[in-house]
Amino acid sequence: MGETRRSIWLRHDAVLAHDVPGHPERPARIRALEAEMSAADWFGCTRVEAPAASREALLGVHPETHVTAIEELCASGGGAIDADTFAVPATWEAALRAAGGAVALVDALLGGDADFGVSALRPPGHHAETDRAMGFCFFNNVAAAARHARSAHGLERVMIVDWDVHHGNGTNDIFHADAGVLFMSIHEWPLYPGTGPASDVGSGEGEGFTVNVPVPGGTGDLAYTSLVEHVAGALAAAWEPQLVLISAGFDAHRDDPLASCRVSEAGFAAMAASLRRAADRLGAPLGLVLEGGYDLGALAHSMAALMPALVDVGTPRAAAPPELHPLAVRALERLEPYWPGLGASVRA
Repeated sequence: MGETRRSIWLRHDAVLAHDVPGHPERPARIRALEAEMSAADWFGCTRVEAPAASREALLGVHPETHVTAIEELCASGGGAIDADTFAVPATWEAALRAAGGAVALVDALLGGDADFGVSALRPPGHHAETDRAMGFCFFNNVAAAARHARSAHGLERVMIVDWDVHHGNGTNDIFHADAGVLFMSIHEWPLYPGTGPASDVGSGEGEGFTVNVPVPGGTGDLAYTSLVEHVAGALAAAWEPQLVLISAGFDAHRDDPLASCRVSEAGFAAMAASLRRAADRLGAPLGLVLEGGYDLGALAHSMAALMPALVDVGTPRAAAPPELHPLAVRALERLEPYWPGLGASVRA
């Protein structure tokens, strides 16, 4: 490996104690990921202990009643929130570290301490709605990070690209009417949680700033890489975000047991390289926040495959720019009323 950018990897052992026996969102996910990273000398990243999220950071996206309810549930021994989401006493600290790691990532990127970083903690967050824990998620980690970038650092434009195979319904709803956060989700449909139709484009001042791209089961590298290169890339070029965050689930991988998309390790690496190029053109920092991914090998190997594109000095070149996939063409056409001229160059 050649020269690397100043990169950080946020982690904490407390996230291993959130353990619900038999649950697919399990501590082994982090152990597998860290073993793979360690074997590669962490790709030159400095490991940083993730702090617990402050109450203020959580209240940026959740009401006090929600935060208190999670705290009290864990303090009383835990229990089921819904059919998929269970808390144990240790869940409270794990959830605080997962949200706190994402917020600390933003602080490092915007404070000049790092050029790139990964918040590799659990539980994930993108299903957590304003006042509802669901889908393995308790607090919305990436939403807390994006809101912190706006409130604490004064950013006007933050872009979130969510390539987890499940729709990021919580992030979608938190920023639904917010023109300061551009949220794009690529997700299998129909699939849990059943939200994220292409017709959901945001509301009020945020209309056009929610971009949902549902894809059918079986969708693989050709479509995913085209959507990131030609749609996310065009949106970034048009809007010029000051920070780009990836809600990085790896459950669109062809080996994942919870969905049926067919993305490969090379596909994840190509998507990461596309976003690195888009961010570099704008001089915007780029950060990755872990979401899902439930096949341990697919999770670890996919992260290892994309890390060089994000940490190596010099903007990664595309081996060959992905062809304009029909799903990308349709997405660009849907966005035209909100983003006039978007994608004109790639369709020319």
